[in-house]
Amino acid sequence: MDITYAKLRDKILGCWNGKNVGGVLGGPYEEYPRMVHDVHFYAQDINGNPPGNDDLDLQLVWLHAAEQYGKRLDARVLADYWMSYIYPNWSEYGMGKRNLRAGMQPPLCGYVSNPYKDSNGSWIRTEIWACMAPGHPEIAVRYAYEDAIIDHAEEGVYATAFCAAVESAAFVVSDKRELIRIGLSYIPENCLTAQAIRLVEECYDAGKDWKQTRFELFTQFPGTFGVGFTKQTDLPKDLPAGTPGMDAPNNLGIIVLGLLYGEDDFEKSLCITVNCGEDTDCTAATVGAIFGIIHGNDALPEKWLKPLDGVINTCCIDLSTTIEIPANVQELTDRVIKCIPVFVDRDDFAFEDGGVAVRFAKDMYCAPEYVYIPHIAGHKKSHRLPVKTLVGLSPFCVRYEFGSVGVILDYCGEPFLSVGETRVVKLTLWDANDHTVPGQWANVKLYADEGVQLPNGCYLSAPLLTTYQTKTEFEIPVTLEAITGPNINILLDITVPGRATSGTAKLTFYPGKYRHV
Repeated sequence: MDITYAKLRDKILGCWNGKNVGGVLGGPYEEYPRMVHDVHFYAQDINGNPPGNDDLDLQLVWLHAAEQYGKRLDARVLADYWMSYIYPNWSEYGMGKRNLRAGMQPPLCGYVSNPYKDSNGSWIRTEIWACMAPGHPEIAVRYAYEDAIIDHAEEGVYATAFCAAVESAAFVVSDKRELIRIGLSYIPENCLTAQAIRLVEECYDAGKDWKQTRFELFTQFPGTFGVGFTKQTDLPKDLPAGTPGMDAPNNLGIIVLGLLYGEDDFEKSLCITVNCGEDTDCTAATVGAIFGIIHGNDALPEKWLKPLDGVINTCCIDLSTTIEIPANVQELTDRVIKCIPVFVDRDDFAFEDGGVAVRFAKDMYCAPEYVYIPHIAGHKKSHRLPVKTLVGLSPFCVRYEFGSVGVILDYCGEPFLSVGETRVVKLTLWDANDHTVPGQWANVKLYADEGVQLPNGCYLSAPLLTTYQTKTEFEIPVTLEAITGPNINILLDITVPGRATSGTAKLTFYPGKYRHV
């Protein structure tokens, strides 16, 4: 194994302590509009009773989900946990929950009418996935993606994938520039988040001080975090206004700025990050977590740890439920470690006295989408979607997996239909076996609500090839002739003759067009 239990526990404990410290340090400044701060230590009188923080709160709920569901955990499970255990309805959290109440599935619920889809609420909760898959960034990114698409899309998802990859790889890699390159390998090259991160690197390499780098970041990739309660006349005149909700690129740039200019000094890294402003508790908490993973808990200064005493307080979780919340970072660490054997492959962990040792992935970088020759059948080739394909999926693509068949239903646009309109949706099927199996055939029977016409009929049938990454795609025209209810539903009954595989996928449209004024 590449890391002993003792060293692994030190790094995971360092992650949570660093997260806690950064969140508490930055908390009082997150609503100050676009200021350069002068922070050197906690503003609060803590005395072992730190304030709650949603950055950590939500991950405690995901811990419970991981303990209950293991590898079966996906966006649908996490969506149920959102509705059952988490009560805030602000910003992206509220938008996602509103769409879930309307019956929208992930990732539609994270996109539709969500002005905060590109904001910060999902990349702040990636440490749980990194710590359950230490040194396995592809696994961490897959679960972080399932998490993100409930209340985010596009830049919010890309920022989440970047953070999860960096944090998982930090168990192996200590060089921050390499960690940044690893994180970038998991997201689209030209997305705004990647551009903002590269800008910070370029400024750092050019010898600019952190304030000048901050200015250029805020000028080219402006956010709007914290300006909602501020008069426009009170905002800085030398910085442009950003698109409301487009906060992830700017704040990911701040994280990279803090890591680079902090020069491996915990206090300097966190204070520079908070002093940049914007979403200060989130950026500092993530920098603290990454620092803690790289250097371990033993490297965190007692000056910063002692006031918190490892205590975890919550502010977003419905404590009237039976969900078990860790009381401190030590308990959180031990419970996370117990999940590692569930999330990594069986050859990548071993039990030691007291805990678990881990073998890291051979390559931390995102693998190319096609590692093998596409049209040659091979054994032991994963038929899951490549992780970069997954991260880059349209927010209109709803995924299922039924036994040996993978399914994507692509709405090809927002899920709204008007009377007389025809929408062509795409159904993609593929053989999801990890081993080559005898050829399969897929049959699909469609059942539509009254008032819905299917011009091409109600039956689909086609072979599924077993060659690597080969998919079968259908185009299904849907015409709305009359509105007979608040939702428009089409069920797709998918079966594989001669095999036990079967499942039902669902298209749900909402009648009419709308506009916000």
